[in-house]
Amino acid sequence: MTERYDLHCHSTASDGALTPTEVVLRAADCGVTALALTDHDTTAGLFEAQQQANLVGMRLIPGIELSINWQNKCFHVVGLGIDPNYAPLANATHLLQSTRLERAEKIAFKLEQKRIPGALLAVKKAAGDGMITRSHFAAFLVAQHHVSTQQEAFDRYLAQGKSAYVSTTWAELDVAINWITESGGVAVLAHPMRYKLTANWMSRLLTAFKEAGGLGIEVITSRMNPDELRRVADYAKRFDLAGSVGSDFHNPANPWVELGRLPALPEHIKPVWELLN
Repeated sequence: MTERYDLHCHSTASDGALTPTEVVLRAADCGVTALALTDHDTTAGLFEAQQQANLVGMRLIPGIELSINWQNKCFHVVGLGIDPNYAPLANATHLLQSTRLERAEKIAFKLEQKRIPGALLAVKKAAGDGMITRSHFAAFLVAQHHVSTQQEAFDRYLAQGKSAYVSTTWAELDVAINWITESGGVAVLAHPMRYKLTANWMSRLLTAFKEAGGLGIEVITSRMNPDELRRVADYAKRFDLAGSVGSDFHNPANPWVELGRLPALPEHIKPVWELLN
């Protein structure tokens, strides 16, 4: 049987639309044989996902997507093959939940100043026990007809430099990577082309990432064009990083991003799953 990997997706434990059980079932229907659930700054969905993966005969790779700071910029690092019970990582996720709640309160206050009330109560209800993210605010703005799409919500209110943006202090790059590696996992730089870095800045980031213990980079993500794929593959070879593949699936309502719907990893790139225990 041909293996099909998807090593980046989200559930209702953070800002996904499907429960961990539903994510696993959908992945199985899409032919995925090895799935990593990588919710933002939390491992809360992994137990449920593992139970369902056992029932359908799928390999579940425990994961997380950590928000990190480097050079006053925010990036995301995926941890694959982590131990969610590793105490420093578990403690960090509790602190990050508090950080996200504080940010949500500040975003809601800024929206109130724009005469958009009720955001905090709505996003808390939508997130439930999961992490509150900016995507919850984007969905609220769409539901209240302040914008037509979630992308417009970011463009008008939530993106850096916009009226409801809140700068947040996350873990430093080396600290976050240490949480991942000491828990037995592999640190992977998530969706590198989305940061819109110059070649010089990307080289500086990857140098720091490697020095901190990072071992992988997402070479394949959803909606990449051929030029982006070539550029990331070049970075993987240049910095001797293993290649990962991940849809970054959040919501079945998005027809452009589907679990397992990914091109093959280039043959000259070492697959990150070869590094996983």
